[in-house]
Amino acid sequence: MASEPRRVLHDMFEAAVAAASPSLCLPRFLPKPPKGRTVVVGAGKAAAAMASTVEKHWQGPLEGLVVTRYGHGAPCERIEVIEAAHPVPDLSGLEAAQRILDKVRGLAPEDLVLCLMSGGASSLLALPAEGIALEDKQAINRSLLRSGAHIGEMNCVRKHLSAIKGGKLAVAAAPARVVSLIISDVPGDDLSVIGSGPTVPDMTTRADAIAVLEKYRIEAPRSVIRHLEATQAQTSKFGNSSFANVANVCVARPQDAMEAAARIAHDAGFRPLILGNAIEGEARDVALVHAGIARQVAAFGQPIELPCALISGGETTVTVRGSGRGGRNAEFLLSLAVALNGQSGIAALAADTDGIDGSEDNAGAFLLPDTISRAAKAGLNLNASLANNDAYTIFAGLDDLLVTGPTRTNVNDFRAILVYERS
Repeated sequence: MASEPRRVLHDMFEAAVAAASPSLCLPRFLPKPPKGRTVVVGAGKAAAAMASTVEKHWQGPLEGLVVTRYGHGAPCERIEVIEAAHPVPDLSGLEAAQRILDKVRGLAPEDLVLCLMSGGASSLLALPAEGIALEDKQAINRSLLRSGAHIGEMNCVRKHLSAIKGGKLAVAAAPARVVSLIISDVPGDDLSVIGSGPTVPDMTTRADAIAVLEKYRIEAPRSVIRHLEATQAQTSKFGNSSFANVANVCVARPQDAMEAAARIAHDAGFRPLILGNAIEGEARDVALVHAGIARQVAAFGQPIELPCALISGGETTVTVRGSGRGGRNAEFLLSLAVALNGQSGIAALAADTDGIDGSEDNAGAFLLPDTISRAAKAGLNLNASLANNDAYTIFAGLDDLLVTGPTRTNVNDFRAILVYERS
């Protein structure tokens, strides 16, 4: 057999995270200093680490402000770091977003706005459009998070309820030059979806936002409906002259993380197979597909001979129907455990590369061949827990949580399944 599965899985995850570390991926994309001022702004779970990296490599004066999730800060001397709530926004995020808008207004063509964006920015840049209260945006966010809507749908709504997202930050910064350095956390690396695209033209419409609310039967406050029905709810579009001096650059992608993990698997004696970096769908359903592939490998050596590592990324969703604890990665892994039913020679890990699975304190969890038998001995019912969206309790009870703390980057979910015995 190849190297010890749990250790290999852990090493693969660490390699995936390291591939998206701002200190490694950001410096080569930094633009040349301008003749005028350099104003750094940004938002996301990686924003503080990105700002710290900019400070270490920037030649010349700079100033600015970024907002990140509570606990995801990093030391900076010239760029102010504010922490705010995620995934449901709070007043700190609102105030930070307003200050960011104020900082980029009134600049000249010789000035540079260096925008640092990563996953989580949609919640952290919480500046509601005129006529919408923060409480209204919080209510919409909570409903979207529980609905099973995918990230593109959620961010479509968020853009149209915002005074800063959907390209509006770039419009505010004109005529200054804008360079956005972006770490992707969305399937397909669509820059207009990452952080709801504050510096990117938006293709969606207010009608699309209304359709999302209707699709998931979300009861929106009256102020939200009035806003979406008005023409001012439209986001900034292609053709707007404000984008003429804007460059949006993706500096790290989920694919980079997948490939880094694949190299670790190969060196440990497992044949790597990347199934996809943009897999979406209900976490428990995606797990059933992964389980089917793992069983095919174990039984027939297809589509790859064992020992192998099946690697995937993307962003699954969870339609919350129960009252338990757990994020989408733990739910994926619990569904995978139920589907595999203790099959020998298969181990797995699923975790969020930002170090936080949903709103819990773990990045994800491990699944081992004896998970089912150990759960039974501990009196834990996997099927009941899955029905109650309570995956966290299962893996905590088995001491199989992966706890890393904030990684200060984010290239979405990471999943790896090791298959190393014939069935």
